[in-house]
Amino acid sequence: MKLAFVVPWYGRDIPGGAEAETRRTAVHLQQSGFEVEILSTCLRDLYSDWSTNYHKPGLTNEDGLPVRRFAVQKRDKAAFDQINQRLMRGTAVSPAEEEIFHQEMFRCPDLYTYLAQHQDEYLYIFIPYMFATTAFGAQICPAHSLMIPCLHDEGYARLHIHQQTIPRVRALLFYAHAERALADQLFPAENGQIRAVIGGGVDTDWQGDGRRFRQKYGLGDTPVILYAGRREPGKNTPLLLNYWAQYSRQTAHPARLVLIGPGQVTIPAEARDSVLDLGFIPVQDKYDAYAAADVFCMPSVHESFSIVIMESWLAGTPVLVHGDCAVTREHCTQGNGGLYFSNYPEFAATLDYLLAHRETAVTLGKQGRRYVLQNFQWEAVIGQYTAVIQAIMEEEKRS
Repeated sequence: MKLAFVVPWYGRDIPGGAEAETRRTAVHLQQSGFEVEILSTCLRDLYSDWSTNYHKPGLTNEDGLPVRRFAVQKRDKAAFDQINQRLMRGTAVSPAEEEIFHQEMFRCPDLYTYLAQHQDEYLYIFIPYMFATTAFGAQICPAHSLMIPCLHDEGYARLHIHQQTIPRVRALLFYAHAERALADQLFPAENGQIRAVIGGGVDTDWQGDGRRFRQKYGLGDTPVILYAGRREPGKNTPLLLNYWAQYSRQTAHPARLVLIGPGQVTIPAEARDSVLDLGFIPVQDKYDAYAAADVFCMPSVHESFSIVIMESWLAGTPVLVHGDCAVTREHCTQGNGGLYFSNYPEFAATLDYLLAHRETAVTLGKQGRRYVLQNFQWEAVIGQYTAVIQAIMEEEKRS
């Protein structure tokens, strides 16, 4: 049987940890001997108009992988946005509103028809849980479906449709033990479902040059706090900027906060001189930024893995994460590579400590690097994928 990753959008230039991890996982599985395809919509990415086909429908080959895209239809964006805003605020919605939310997210009936017509040919791997491609697609053939849910403790996870899909697929594959614990709490398994913590694969064949980054962007010897990733409320970047503004005002520390990644940010007026907002930068500059940073800060409370934390550790940089995110806190404690905060006083105290105790910070960064190399290199991660997939295929042969 072929493997098919079923995703809402696909492309080399799409920002986002889950999107990049899907691409790399598919390539590595193919290199290990599996026949792999990508099944997706014609949407460009998360930030595009979800009723506009950016790609042409049909089959292409990208990075050596067959990519089969299906056209989306027009949707009622206003109806979707109204309900989505309520879900983001944690407000309960009715069953009828939940139906509207998923139907008007994006419409891609040709994809679901293809899944139904070809289900005997594939093991489908759906990622992530919350989009219509998974909510509808994983119901078509649960016995031939695996899911990498990228699960967070959020209102979306409590929608009824996920109670119908997540417990019934053949296997759930997780990036972290904390993610699995949340799934066990929210979705009791049915019919002997496989649940395995696979981890995420991390590219390790790169090096960063911190001095080069500092020279290029005029940072000199200034202490650097780095954030990399999407700049949006879902990643808690407004909280980071507010905390940073307060920290800069109260301590007058010469450090600068450097932001890289997509999305719009509003920098508080009192922090503009201490924030360097670079937006998108070349990938080598990103690696150099990790090496240049004294501390990497990830304030998000909705992470299922966080590739940027792993990359910062590979560069030997300690991390500072939000204590309300079980996954990133798990990484910090298991890897002993950083600290965490849950409010502003803790943010200020932990940042003060990391900046003042350089030897300890360097040790934390080294320990984080060791944690990544021991747990998340591709050979080990693909080995775990292979064990689950082969077990399912062997069971298929016997049935």
